[in-house]
Amino acid sequence: MAWFKRKKENISPDSKKSELPDGQWSKCEDCGEIIHNKQLEVNLWTCPKCNYHFRIGSDQYISLVLDKGTFKEHDKKMRSADPLEFEDTKKYIDRVNSTIKKTGLNDAVKTGTGKIDGKKVAFACMDFNFIGGSMGSVVGEKIARIIDVAYEEKIPLIIISQSGGARMMEGAYSLMQMAKTSARLARLADAKVPYISVLTDPTTGGVTASFAMLGDIIIAEPKALIGFAGPRVIKQTIGKDLPEGFQRSEFLLENGFIDFIVPRQQLKEKLSLVIDYLT
Repeated sequence: MAWFKRKKENISPDSKKSELPDGQWSKCEDCGEIIHNKQLEVNLWTCPKCNYHFRIGSDQYISLVLDKGTFKEHDKKMRSADPLEFEDTKKYIDRVNSTIKKTGLNDAVKTGTGKIDGKKVAFACMDFNFIGGSMGSVVGEKIARIIDVAYEEKIPLIIISQSGGARMMEGAYSLMQMAKTSARLARLADAKVPYISVLTDPTTGGVTASFAMLGDIIIAEPKALIGFAGPRVIKQTIGKDLPEGFQRSEFLLENGFIDFIVPRQQLKEKLSLVIDYLT
């Protein structure tokens, strides 16, 4: 019997499986489903299999919440300074400039006016893509100014929060924004102008401890992380295991911290109904 030996290997043992085309597919962090980005966009950036809500930016929220073409941005050119000349792995001012160039955003919030089903609202939406949605002086000032617009025009205010908390690079300047925004909202409440707060994943730290939890109505997206300190820090502090689902929307609704959990597909409709009710 003749034996034949292949002189050359046609398949390299080091060859790798072809990867998914970059930028065209996303993997659900909850169920692992692989989803084409076009399908994800049509489904408002939620998983069609398990309804996991992907994090999205301020532009996406503007497009899905406000009537098309009605958003008029305020204070667009406002940018962070570097009052403390802060430096960690890089200079803070360099971090800000590189983030502006990368994201096309000038800071971690967009504010302005728009319409929901024809009803004019003052609107602010935070963006996690800009230094983790952290609240610095610019974020606090822009939110304070849009609260003033709602106060002066007597129109409902909607703030969509998405933040890791205060911006440490600005130290006390950042913490001062908690008091400033809260004081503005107290004046708004005295004028009986409605404020609807929408909490998305994540809403934590100084944002939770100020304007995010001061709404007349507080709405959250499903399974959003909402809290002040992180679960690990709390567990170390109290020395006990935390309840299952602690600091998620469903846990907060059960314990009375929020009013509604609303899937992204129903958010505009719910906001419109709440505005009608409050006005």
